[in-house]
Amino acid sequence: MDQYIDIRILPDPEFTSTILMGALYGKLHRALVKLQSDDIGISFPEHQRRPKSLGGVLRLHGSAAALDHLMSQDCLAGMRDHIQMTGLAPVPGNAKHRVVRRRQFKTNAERLRRRRARRHEETLEQARERIPDTVERKVDLPYVTLRSQSTGQDFCLFIEHGDLQAHPVTGRFSRYGLSPTATIPWF
Repeated sequence: MDQYIDIRILPDPEFTSTILMGALYGKLHRALVKLQSDDIGISFPEHQRRPKSLGGVLRLHGSAAALDHLMSQDCLAGMRDHIQMTGLAPVPGNAKHRVVRRRQFKTNAERLRRRRARRHEETLEQARERIPDTVERKVDLPYVTLRSQSTGQDFCLFIEHGDLQAHPVTGRFSRYGLSPTATIPWF
């Protein structure tokens, strides 16, 4: 993880930056799936928890070869008018490190009840008796809205930037460019 590319969302009168970030992230995710890549990490250097936002920059982390291969796929077709992208650049030598991972939460009791009813061959009323409203959780993490290619449903991908660490931890990244253990350089 010695190289990076920053992709900045440009202001647009027709689309919010949140919608554009979702489209950008979705395109990158599909490219990572196509390449079966597990050596590219993604972070959001402008993220904040209050107000919840991933910010306007998506940063790709990896080796020069991995990032060049990803960019050669023309995975950003249709986004070029909405983004500004830096070239490949070396990670600063004084960079800290952090884990950027996906977090999943039970945020909708009614959805959990429908799922339980389907999986356990119960009625919706039986599922309501077993799953109280108190399972719902308010989440303060920023997220990106994506569309599942398999189900066609929109879902929220919650992203947590972990604590800063002095040393890198190597590992593999998901097709979302996230890892529960591997770190990305943070600067």
